[in-house]
Amino acid sequence: MMLRRCRHAVALAFSILGCILRAGLRRLRGPLTPVQRALWLQGAARSVLAAAGVELRVNGVPPTRGLVVSNHLSYLDIGVLAAAMPCAFVSKVEISRWPVFGLTARLGGTIFIDRGSRASAESVALEIAGRLHRAVPILLFPEGTSTDGTRVQRFHSTLFEPAVAAAAPITAAAVGYATKSGIPEPDLCWFGDQAFLPNLWRLLGIERLCAQVEFDESRTYPDRRTAARETHTKVEAMRAIYFGVNHIETSEAVTSS
Repeated sequence: MMLRRCRHAVALAFSILGCILRAGLRRLRGPLTPVQRALWLQGAARSVLAAAGVELRVNGVPPTRGLVVSNHLSYLDIGVLAAAMPCAFVSKVEISRWPVFGLTARLGGTIFIDRGSRASAESVALEIAGRLHRAVPILLFPEGTSTDGTRVQRFHSTLFEPAVAAAAPITAAAVGYATKSGIPEPDLCWFGDQAFLPNLWRLLGIERLCAQVEFDESRTYPDRRTAARETHTKVEAMRAIYFGVNHIETSEAVTSS
């Protein structure tokens, strides 16, 4: 386990460094467009997941525009969802100050929000509205925090409003994790007051950590509360079906459909 952990840690460090260098070299040729940022982030996420020994399975059709809403279990969710589709994230402002990860988030076009500020929420809503016409989906974690996965917390509806007002498609997505050895999913999550580095160090030692994303069909909604309520129900249903008992086929090769 220690050898696996060290091997993944070294590979992860080189992968992150390589991704940042490639982004820097690309920016020397001019500013990155939103699509280029999303494609860079997707490539970086796939490289980082492979280096960390995380296998990815994607079921359903990833959307190409609009708003995507997902449950939130860990910092890994960002890499998993970014690897599944080109997108831009809405993330808490604290992430922007993280070493390395803050830089990659900014390079990837992340929209940062101060969840304790109404003015910030209004500013972010305007930013989302301005981006919805682009060919890059905006991804939101409407629970507002990561959890242990035992239940999907209520979805906050405020940031659904720009997509509802623009009649943009909204897609529900569900994320889950499993391992070859059957470690319970809550033990794989990062939530509450857990420290980041010890959690990452433990995950790097796990054999066959598999991440799965389920995409539901996209649709429009008449108002933000209906959108929040119905997408929450969809995510709960997908979680119950596919992740209720760590139901991910880790014995199969990772596929994308």
